Amino acid sequence: MNYRLFVLLALVGLSCSSEDDDAMDSSGDQVEVSSIFQQFTDNVTVYGELVNGESFVVVETDDIPNHGSPYFGTSDPRYEAYNGTNPDFMLNPNTIVAQNIILKIPMEPRAAETPEATALGAIGVALNGVVFYNQYAGPNNRPLTNEINSFDQYLGHPQNQGQYHYHQEPTFLTETLGSDALLGWLLDGFPVYGPMENGSRVTNSDLDDFHGHDHATTDYPDGIYHYHITDVDPYINGSGFYGEAGTVSN
Repeated sequence: MNYRLFVLLALVGLSCSSEDDDAMDSSGDQVEVSSIFQQFTDNVTVYGELVNGESFVVVETDDIPNHGSPYFGTSDPRYEAYNGTNPDFMLNPNTIVAQNIILKIPMEPRAAETPEATALGAIGVALNGVVFYNQYAGPNNRPLTNEINSFDQYLGHPQNQGQYHYHQEPTFLTETLGSDALLGWLLDGFPVYGPMENGSRVTNSDLDDFHGHDHATTDYPDGIYHYHITDVDPYINGSGFYGEAGTVSN
């Protein structure tokens, strides 16, 4: 079967590898995980964990994208030569390597009293297990201006340890799930949505300094603060996390 067709079919039936909707913390108490977190692809394991009295959704991912990329080895069946629209595309020297990334995301996100800036590296995770990065290319808030030219046709690329990531819209997901769909979560537990909402394209002027706003969504009918991806800087997240961030390790 064509690899691209295979992953498209896999996305239609998004699943999670957790055995059930709750998990055991170290003290033996059950921590229920909302069904909203059962939308990850099957390279992701999800369970609940109680840490100092606070409940977290733990997301373990190998960070391998469920789409082709020129950053897989040419002998890999997942290899897909660049066929995007950037005439200045230039392959960076890195290749995609499986990771062991563990994100602990608050189950009940809340606004931070003192918002913190996002760090370099993973700041959240998409439904296909690929991590989100912020809008900078490196230390000292270097813009993505040049690095953008190394993004593959699905707007991701690996860093020097082979960790594949998105700084911008994960176009494979928005093409497959819809441009207004839930795409994942940031480390503070607030969801990330695509660049469309109610039939209109979201612009930075529609969002606050953290690149989000608060109202009901299909997935959260009671309302929730949520981020939106836009097609201009800062793309996914603005001046830091709106909420109190969890942790990430790998």
